[in-house]
Amino acid sequence: MNPERALITGGGGQLASDLATLLDRRSDVYSPSRAQLDITDDNAVYAAFAAFRPTLVLNCAAFHNVELCERDEERAFAVNARAVGRLAKRCSEVGAKLVHISTNYVFDGAAVQPYAEDDLPAPRSIYGISKLAGEHAATSYAQGALVVRTAGLYGLHGSASKGGNFVTRMVERARGQGTLSVVADQLLTPTFTADLASGILDAVARGVSGTLHLTNAGATSWHGFTEAIMLLLGIEVEVEPIATTQPVGGADRPLNGVMRSSVAADAGLASLRAWQEALSDYLQLAGLLAPRDNRMLVPNL
Repeated sequence: MNPERALITGGGGQLASDLATLLDRRSDVYSPSRAQLDITDDNAVYAAFAAFRPTLVLNCAAFHNVELCERDEERAFAVNARAVGRLAKRCSEVGAKLVHISTNYVFDGAAVQPYAEDDLPAPRSIYGISKLAGEHAATSYAQGALVVRTAGLYGLHGSASKGGNFVTRMVERARGQGTLSVVADQLLTPTFTADLASGILDAVARGVSGTLHLTNAGATSWHGFTEAIMLLLGIEVEVEPIATTQPVGGADRPLNGVMRSSVAADAGLASLRAWQEALSDYLQLAGLLAPRDNRMLVPNL
């Protein structure tokens, strides 16, 4: 599939920005920010579709502050579920391909092995429940929709709602306060959005539909990821491993957020590279790590 007009919601975000960069080379792209297009405003969405006439819609808009979702259930479902249903209906009406971005939080994290696409979701937070509802809305209303579940995103454009991405926040704290305390019992695969964007567009080009798990390869903990960041940057700081605690009224976060994909292999999709290599490249591209002839990689942490 060679999309001619791509509408990317959540414009300016880290994944949306990387998708727009790649698609600009071959397509007409409209990537409005939330201020320009609020996907919960059905009239605005209708007007955007009428004016731009997209053939591909990549929904990167989400309410993804996990703790805030627990306190604002209405907004979580408005953005992550109901608005997705309306986007899907619009896509169905105009024959556009819908790609909806979802999360490992649709699983409870109790499994020992990585989660595959056909494993039963069991979200334990408002965020996870609302995102699972959005998955169903996408695939129910838009024939051929693709739901991409991913995890641990970081990119060159940061995350405005979280004050930068995890990498930049950890670097800032390390340089400002010394010792870092980071949870060591939540496993995941940190994923560079530039790699994710390329993988998503490859899946679209191959006509993949349904649900696809897509992350960089390998697994670590938030603690291990933080140690890798500090090692690559040469920042000497103590990274204290701590256990996950759930505050009263807070979100229940999955301890195992690692995913694998059987769909990718069946579709002929290449696996994304190891998270360590992706992190090294990100740090260089972000100007945090000087280029080296022999790229420094970190061990599995």
